[in-house]
Amino acid sequence: MDPEKALIEGCKKGDRKSQRKLYEEFAPKMTVVCLRYSKSDQEAEDILQESFIKVFDKIKSFKGESRLIYWIKRIVINTALNHCRRKLYMFPMVDIDKMQDSFESDFSLAGFHFSELLKMIQLLPSGCQVIFNLYALEGYNHNEIAESLDISVGTSKSQYFRAKMLLRDMIQKEEKMSYGHTE
Repeated sequence: MDPEKALIEGCKKGDRKSQRKLYEEFAPKMTVVCLRYSKSDQEAEDILQESFIKVFDKIKSFKGESRLIYWIKRIVINTALNHCRRKLYMFPMVDIDKMQDSFESDFSLAGFHFSELLKMIQLLPSGCQVIFNLYALEGYNHNEIAESLDISVGTSKSQYFRAKMLLRDMIQKEEKMSYGHTE
């Protein structure tokens, strides 16, 4: 039996050593996902812990139809979305029906380390942050996002547009600061 299948079988039986090993193997990768949907390290850790509780609770339903990492990632993303949904009602999201995407792509992300980009994503307003992650990083389309978050497609598009604009502004500000320019 391959090691991953043995690990899954151990977790299905409630074996603590198997659970610990699964957590140690996948938690670092899933922490990155949690950080993208959170505003702080503590919030990301809360999402991660809640996610792994669900993983261990639902592992018996894992049928091996996809790789284990993708199954776990789906649980982590859904847990993060549920966490975000609880907060999103506090932050209004504007629906722009006839939005023109005038996003200028004349800046580059090449000069930024992942941790710098992650911090910028965490600075986005909650609605923008969630939608940017789902669209740009997870590959969801606006219809899927709208259905998942119970918002209109126009709201999803406008929040994504706003996120891109805010990120562009942050990146341009960082570039100016690194070249010694101030406004």
